[in-house]
Parts: sequence; C-alpha cells; structure tokens
Amino acid sequence: MKTLRYFFLIVDISFIAYWLITALHLIPAEYLYNDYTNPILTNWNWSFFPLDMLVSGSGLYSIYLFRNSNPKWQVFALMSLIFTSVSGLQAISYWVLAHDFDMSWWIPNLFLLIYPLFFLPNLVKKLSNKN
Repeated sequence: MKTLRYFFLIVDISFIAYWLITALHLIPAEYLYNDYTNPILTNWNWSFFPLDMLVSGSGLYSIYLFRNSNPKWQVFALMSLIFTSVSGLQAISYWVLAHDFDMSWWIPNLFLLIYPLFFLPNLVKKLSNKN
C-alpha cells in the first residue's frame, strides 16, 4: 500500500476533480474530445460517472481502512483497481471504434487501463493466501 496509496490519491482525486470541472463546463473547447456537443457523446461521457465514482470511493476508502489497520482495505483496493482498469478499457475501446487517436485522451486512459495491472497480481495473491 505504500506505493499504491499515491496512485489511489492521484487517480481518485483526479476523477473527482474531472467530474466537477466537467459538470461546471470549465474545460476549454480546444481540449474537449471530438463531437463533445453531440448529445449521444455527452451521454456516453456521463455514463462513466458512476464507474469513476466507484473507483474514487473504493480507492479512498481502502486508504482509510489501511490507515486504521483494517485488513478489509485489500478488498476495497482490489475493487478500485479493477474498476479503474475497466474505466480505462471502456474509454480506449470507444476511441478505437471511433477511429479517434487523440493522444491527450489516449494517454490518461491507457494509464488507467494499465497501472492497476502492476498491483493486481500481488493483491490477489495476498487475498487468496488469507482464504
């Protein structure tokens, strides 16, 4: 958790900030994805909100549990990592299908897809050893 908590803090706070910024329409138009004003794409973007809040909630809660020496932190960390990777995968899948290769959207979503893969094996191993 020493390293993982920093990833959780960065990702979880960034998700919360992104959704606040998005809700308040603070992102300059030149940084928005293609067809941002299309209602279908707006709905697609907002469809990530529940998943991203699960990422943030489970990640921040796992840090809280860890700080309070509650072993359940591992279960919430595992959930957060899986939710994070799924969020990244869903976005990348869309961009592939749309043939939209804007690196400003690909890089953060590839990060979300890939970074959990470095932590998942060890976390799964720890949890399976307990059972």
